Amino acid sequence: MMVSSPFGGGQGAAGPPRLPTPPTGWPIGSYPTYGEAQQAVDFLAESEFAVTDVTIVGVDLMLVERVIGRLSWGRVLAAGAMSGAWFGLFAGLLLGMFVNRGGFTLQLLTGLVLGVLSGLAFSAIGYRTSRGRRDFSSASQLVAGRYDVLCQPRSAEQGRELLAKLALRPPPATA
Repeated sequence: MMVSSPFGGGQGAAGPPRLPTPPTGWPIGSYPTYGEAQQAVDFLAESEFAVTDVTIVGVDLMLVERVIGRLSWGRVLAAGAMSGAWFGLFAGLLLGMFVNRGGFTLQLLTGLVLGVLSGLAFSAIGYRTSRGRRDFSSASQLVAGRYDVLCQPRSAEQGRELLAKLALRPPPATA
C-alpha cells in the first residue's frame, strides 16, 4: 500500500513530482463521485491498461463541515478527561519503563491521574475562552463537485475506448 503526500513522499525521479504541481493529461472520463472514478481506474487496471498514465482529479473543491452535536460543559470535560487519560497513560508507561522508584503500577496511575487533571484543565480553559462562539462539534471533509480521470496523451485514446465499454455495461444487480 502506498500513502501519498502533497510532496511525493520520497518517490524517486520516476514517481510523482516532489512539489505540488497541477495535473497533466487529457480527460478520458468524468464522474460525479470518487467511488465511480476509482471504479473506472480499477476497470482500466483489470483491462491491462497502463494505469501509471492515469490521474484522478477532484474539480470544484468544497470544504464540507458536518455538525455532529451540541457542546456542553459535560461533553467538553469528558472529552478533555479522555484525551488527557490517554496521554497520561502513555507518559506513565514511559515513566514506569525508565524510572525504578515506586513500582510500575504507581508510575502508570500517577501518569493517568495527572493526564486526566491536565486534560480537564486545558479543555475547560479552551471552552471558557470561546464564550459560546462555537457551541457545537463538527467534522470537516474536503470533497469535489466531480472527479475527472486524466490520462497522458500517449494512451488517452485507448483509455477513452475502454471507459466507453465500461459505460455500456449494465449496472450490477442489487439484492
